[in-house]
Amino acid sequence: MAAKWTYLRSMDNLSTKAFEKVFVSTFEGDHSGDLQPRQTPGVFYSKAIPTPVKQPELLAWSDELAAELGISAPNEQDISILGGNLVTPTMYPYANCYAGHQFGNWAGQLGDGRAITLGEWTSAAKGSFELQLKGAGPTPYSRRGDGRAVLRSSIREYLMSEAMHHLGVPTTRALALVATGDQVLRDMFYDGRTAYEPGAVVMRSAPSFLRFGSFEMLAARQETAQLQKLTDWTIEKFYPHITGEHKTITWFKEVMDRTAALIVEWLRVGFVHGVMNTDNMSVLGLTIDYGPYSFLDDYDPGFTPNTTDLPGRRYAFGRQHTVAYWNLGCLASAIAPLFENTEELSAALEDFKIIYLEKYYAMMGKKLGLDEVQEDDHQLIDDLEETLDRIKPDMTIFFQLLISLPAAPQNAESIMQHFSPSFYREPDTASLEKLSHMLQTYQNRFGKNKITEDAAKSMMKLNNPRFILRNYLLHQAIQEMEKGESTLFNNLEEAMKTPYSADHDEFFKLRPEWAATQPGSSTLSCSS
Repeated sequence: MAAKWTYLRSMDNLSTKAFEKVFVSTFEGDHSGDLQPRQTPGVFYSKAIPTPVKQPELLAWSDELAAELGISAPNEQDISILGGNLVTPTMYPYANCYAGHQFGNWAGQLGDGRAITLGEWTSAAKGSFELQLKGAGPTPYSRRGDGRAVLRSSIREYLMSEAMHHLGVPTTRALALVATGDQVLRDMFYDGRTAYEPGAVVMRSAPSFLRFGSFEMLAARQETAQLQKLTDWTIEKFYPHITGEHKTITWFKEVMDRTAALIVEWLRVGFVHGVMNTDNMSVLGLTIDYGPYSFLDDYDPGFTPNTTDLPGRRYAFGRQHTVAYWNLGCLASAIAPLFENTEELSAALEDFKIIYLEKYYAMMGKKLGLDEVQEDDHQLIDDLEETLDRIKPDMTIFFQLLISLPAAPQNAESIMQHFSPSFYREPDTASLEKLSHMLQTYQNRFGKNKITEDAAKSMMKLNNPRFILRNYLLHQAIQEMEKGESTLFNNLEEAMKTPYSADHDEFFKLRPEWAATQPGSSTLSCSS
């Protein structure tokens, strides 16, 4: 009882606890408060006071994240903060300035167009976290936008960032979802069909929201002293174990390693980011900026959920690792002015392919329940991918059924019967034979494990989610929430907390046929 009382006493209100101003006190900023869109050379950020909304109403609150950060349940003043209607004296709201490559093209200055950081919140358990409002009004980086976010995209960001956390994927987090009471005009698919949608604000958190584009901005402006300062500060604050005269190259290698690990985690759970621009890549290796994302339903390496990406499918599921490599090349180019000789930097970048493949095959080995992945196992994993691409079963359901596949080799008929719940269409005879042959090879390899079958199955259960936030479920939850109904939203919020269990098997089923072509379910855009 005493321990619980100590924990309760450690909780603080957003409206009463002092925020820190570490970033804004360390770096140069534009303190004018002018929200007019403009170029801001020489500064890292611009002051941006949130624009008040009509009627902030708390729709969702992450008790888990709040407990970790030591934040108590929100009172009326806290909800005003969450909606952007109240700024306390210790906060210094600002928008970050950064640049980026979008769809492979240099876009120049971008910056936080709809995100405003209030400051750093510190807790004894978690240290320092930035708290940021997304959708709280215009900033100097809003360009032609209004700085607002709609309920549709805000629900998606709130639920998915927390779902990814529970899946074990590095990510920014979401603390709260607030309706604004205002209507926001949006063109959902950029096709001229504008419509008003309910507005919302998400409070999200991360140790830092620094991106590859933060460094690209300084390099593009040839602000080398500023670039050195940001690099040194990032290493000291977020990579304190890195020291010595060669710390910059060591840091780049670790960013590269974290990025490879992140992409492998995305592939493990079947996640497609949808818009992997360099301004959406975290230097901490976090999943950041949830826009037109999706999980895979049917297995398709060429799948992209982003309508803007459809012509070239640059950000398709099976290309995410190559885009990560390309983006890391942009980061390397950005920090190149800090090196007298860039040969070591170039050599480090080329190691990404080796690092990625090592992590990828190790991850796939765990999904398959293999005790120790050897080079001989790579062909088996490659054959599995090729077979899945040919048959296109539901990825999540297929790997769940693989866990319960009998250890002894099966004939084609029994294979078909066992995996039929994962098929969106019945495989042809040649495809079924290929699947059967591949699985027989897999079962033979599985039988050579040095760990017990129970241990192997346990490994598979820990690495293959049973519940994922499918787009059609999010689409249905959004439709209900827009009508004031939160039953499905609440059910999804509970299910995503235990994604490796069978506790919520009402969602363990194939995507319905209607959802394959439903806008907002099968197709998405960057509009929010």
